[in-house]
Amino acid sequence: MERVNKEIKRRTDVVGVFPNPAALLRLAGAVLVEQHDAWEAGDRRYLSETSMRDLDTLTTPTPQIEEVVPIPELATA
Repeated sequence: MERVNKEIKRRTDVVGVFPNPAALLRLAGAVLVEQHDAWEAGDRRYLSETSMRDLDTLTTPTPQIEEVVPIPELATA
């Protein structure tokens, strides 16, 4: 993440002044798309399919819902 943020900063410093906020958003988006493509095409997997499948198959315990007991002073109002 720090490397991506530095790359966005480097590219925005080169441009200097943006004509509008949308131009800045397009540049930052283009940097993120490039980074995504590099991660996807690279040999090194940051989040492997196996680890993502393991996360998906984990079952989280369902929280127990406690019975709500009304407060007597408020129930008579």
